[in-house]
Amino acid sequence: MCGFGGELGFTGSADTSAVARMAPHLAPRGPDASGRWANGPLAVLHHRLKIIDLSDAGAQPFMDESLGYVLVFNGCIYNHHELRDRLSGEGYTFHSKSDTEVIAKAFHKWGKHCVERFYGMFAFALYDTATGTLTLARDRLGIKPLYVAQTDKRLRFASTLPALLAAGGVDTSIDPIALHHYMSWHSVVPAPRTILSGVRKLPPATVRTVNPDGRSEDLVYWTTPVIDRRPPPGSEDNRLWSEQVHNALRVAVERRMVSDVPVGVLLSGGLDSSLIVALLAEAGQQHVSTFSIGFESAAGETGDEFEYSDLIAKEFGTDHHRILISTPQLGAAVTAAVAAMSEPMVSHDCVAFHLLSEAVTQHVRVVQCGQGADELFAGYDWYPPLASVPRDQAVHQYRSVFFDRSARELTRLVSPEHLPGGDPSVAFVQEHFERPGAPTTLDAALRIDGTIMLVDDPVKRVDNMTMAWGLEARVPFLDHELVELATRCPPALKLADGGKGILKSAARGVVPDAVIDRPKGYFPVPGVRHLSGELLDMVRDALTSTAARDRALFRSAAVTQLLADPNTPRTRLGSNVCWQLGLLELWLQTQGA
Repeated sequence: MCGFGGELGFTGSADTSAVARMAPHLAPRGPDASGRWANGPLAVLHHRLKIIDLSDAGAQPFMDESLGYVLVFNGCIYNHHELRDRLSGEGYTFHSKSDTEVIAKAFHKWGKHCVERFYGMFAFALYDTATGTLTLARDRLGIKPLYVAQTDKRLRFASTLPALLAAGGVDTSIDPIALHHYMSWHSVVPAPRTILSGVRKLPPATVRTVNPDGRSEDLVYWTTPVIDRRPPPGSEDNRLWSEQVHNALRVAVERRMVSDVPVGVLLSGGLDSSLIVALLAEAGQQHVSTFSIGFESAAGETGDEFEYSDLIAKEFGTDHHRILISTPQLGAAVTAAVAAMSEPMVSHDCVAFHLLSEAVTQHVRVVQCGQGADELFAGYDWYPPLASVPRDQAVHQYRSVFFDRSARELTRLVSPEHLPGGDPSVAFVQEHFERPGAPTTLDAALRIDGTIMLVDDPVKRVDNMTMAWGLEARVPFLDHELVELATRCPPALKLADGGKGILKSAARGVVPDAVIDRPKGYFPVPGVRHLSGELLDMVRDALTSTAARDRALFRSAAVTQLLADPNTPRTRLGSNVCWQLGLLELWLQTQGA
């Protein structure tokens, strides 16, 4: 797990000084070692977190002189041992035990289609010195980020957006369509857009080949399977599906134990992370380090779920660590979390993950966590109302349960000059829902949530906040084989038992019933959901600053009204509207955009 950046010049040598300016924004992702390489049109740098092959043989940038490749890579290829054996049998010679070298050899053997053989999370940039082509790639579910900024003269790329800003020459104007998405979907901005007009994201499951003159072509190498609602006999059987889900998740968890350092678990006390702990115990892992975080209550809302995480820790004999955060700690924590965001993310979970990651790195450098289960197995409360909705009413109903606000309501908050024409957020959902392969409204909702909303909300959140402390987070629920299985699972089995029914069934007899049958919980940070004191002052200062007035993203009357009553206006999903606006301004000002 690492951070990397670089530049490919189209008209001359790469600007090495611009690339060097990226380093401070990449160093936290890889605190153990660093390296740089430059020659002619290409310059790259890399900051390494040592997880696989702790020796210097695993250093990056990785230069394979026999193949003529230069490679920088972020992530982990879980099946690198199997691929190494296969490639060795094909005559390739290895000089390290790293998964990085496996990528280089695999690319030479199978070309850009090598990614189809990778089980893991990854983003990489591979330069062929013979042809001058640069290949950028990202894993199937977008677990690892890759940002790009391209002009007529050069392409820059990096693991974080702030690294590109530090390099300079980026158009930092606000993308109005991205702003519309941000305000519609609780800060989600799907690839390729970001909130800034001059920065884009390589989409998940994409390999981009960039020619020396800047022309490029994309290969999309994976999508969720087309759902066939003509199931063979027995496919609706709960027991059969339960066994398949249990086995697929067990394999996913075991894959993510591939490491040359210890692996812990972020244990929230919910079903998802508890099941990961249980499956590790089932596989014979003993005294696994587990970590839970809690906050002081605020406005009558409890701030911890220690009751359940303690139960799991005791049940499976983990080496458990409780982390309790007091309200006075939140102000500094919010400032640090905002600085660690590659894009503005409104979820209060960001603060929790940032604080949790800081504490966890005192014990381990790799953890597994339970993100993704709700989107795969219909765990949120907006899914059941969609189950009986006719397909021709799908977009309308999805908008009514998932969107923060309507386009009309959005115009009351956003200044007219920052609004795009029409309703691009509804148009985006409409286009996705019209794609073939999702026969029911719930199928379509789960597909867009699992491939779009999940990637640019909880997945990005976990990556940014953990990597800010050099902590590698692995997400077994996003194992692509498990995702494919979950996609095919009948909706009725997912919705059973109050949601995630098939996952609960798979957990019976493995996880205590008290955790399986508990009311659904969230990762609560009451002090952020209910603004007061120092945090409210921070938001007020951001929204009334000279920078905010000059930018004029939001109508001044709306801002004044929100600040007069900062905790009453809520989105359809119950989020704090004042925080949503304030967080965006805080991020823009922190990044100097």
